[in-house]
Amino acid sequence: MIDSHAHYDDEKFDIDRDQVLQDCVSHGVTHIVNAGSNIASSKKSIELAAKYPFVYAAVGVHPHDASECDENTIDTLTTLSKADKVVAIGEIGLDYHYDFSPREVQREWFAKQIALACKLNLPIIIHDRESHKDVLDIIKSEKASEAGGVFHCFSGSKEMAREVLNLGFKIGLGGAITFKNAQKPIDVLRYVPLDMLLVETDCPYMAPEPHRGKRNWSGFIKIILEKISEIKGIDYALAEEATTNNAIKLFRL
Repeated sequence: MIDSHAHYDDEKFDIDRDQVLQDCVSHGVTHIVNAGSNIASSKKSIELAAKYPFVYAAVGVHPHDASECDENTIDTLTTLSKADKVVAIGEIGLDYHYDFSPREVQREWFAKQIALACKLNLPIIIHDRESHKDVLDIIKSEKASEAGGVFHCFSGSKEMAREVLNLGFKIGLGGAITFKNAQKPIDVLRYVPLDMLLVETDCPYMAPEPHRGKRNWSGFIKIILEKISEIKGIDYALAEEATTNNAIKLFRL
């Protein structure tokens, strides 16, 4: 099993990070992609990847922190990307729900980081919250399909999923598909071909039922895969094998 999106650098793991990560292995998790959300967390992701053989890093600046970017940011990310086991630029994108950074600043740095990913030939991990049109417009204008990547924690409609897939991007789904009344992500899951699907926790956030509201971790990937196999009407082993192979291919693990 591969957790294609996690945040083990988060302070919620400070008290027992090593034990939790070791427990991931005993629960059948073979790879974890730890996504950066700013320069500091990107560096921590690299440190985790260096320490744990099954952890890989993504480096990037989340839209929440786009206001922190300056003239040195791209150079810094370029340097960080050269570290061992860096497999993506991310997570990057737009967030119009919280608007912690001005929208024009979010758009500027999303575009610049896409350009960097294309230059480095690394896939991108996309954060898109209530910003679907602008995210798609920027992806098209920046020719992000050249880099490829995944829409993590996909929150769009089936119609948007069609456009995302047509652009060659994979779709990441996690705990939301287990939530009660979660019709939209379930409709998306039914629609997305198995070879374009990634599974993720986004831990410590988005824990699946029956653990919703608690700290999430990669050991819960099995719950998400069980739900995927149920909704798509396929064997659990097929869901596990396909999503694992998809992540291996995208991130070149």
